Amino acid sequence: MEIKIGPPRLTKYEKSRIISTRALQITMGAPILIDFSDKVTDSIVIATTELESGILPLVIRRTLPNGQFQDIPIKSLL
Repeated sequence: MEIKIGPPRLTKYEKSRIISTRALQITMGAPILIDFSDKVTDSIVIATTELESGILPLVIRRTLPNGQFQDIPIKSLL
């Protein structure tokens, strides 16, 4: 996929938003998408690991001031 809006990688703000949103989902009882051999209970560590492994089925929407936008899968930005 060609990225037309923004940098070709996740910005620190996008990464922070994804991790915090996913950690909240895990805290509220969402299933964990990755297996841990250790008994990890910190939702932020779990969310960060899921993001770095590229298994989150999320999409980033980048918008320009004129209203144009592009939906980019996270896998394309890692």
